[in-house]
Amino acid sequence: MFKIIAAEPLPNYRLRLRYEDGVAGVVNLSHLVGNGVFAQWNEPGAFEQVSLGNRGELRWNDQLDLCPDALYLEITGQSAEEVFPNLRVTANA
Repeated sequence: MFKIIAAEPLPNYRLRLRYEDGVAGVVNLSHLVGNGVFAQWNEPGAFEQVSLGNRGELRWNDQLDLCPDALYLEITGQSAEEVFPNLRVTANA
């Protein structure tokens, strides 16, 4: 699991993230705004209230958190199989 150590909210529902292993980048979360639990981001200033949880996840109160692994994949452009080799499916001979 990848741990986020810094998160900075940016305009237009973007976040600048830095991970424990040195990976850093910006993710755009605007496609989530208004959908289900992400409707809370419609409130002025709500998105900017992002914080880090104990396991390095992003949190917005007790009802909304985002997995750091999925965001790591987005920043690096890697697939889950590349980052987590145990996920690879091997063909039976």
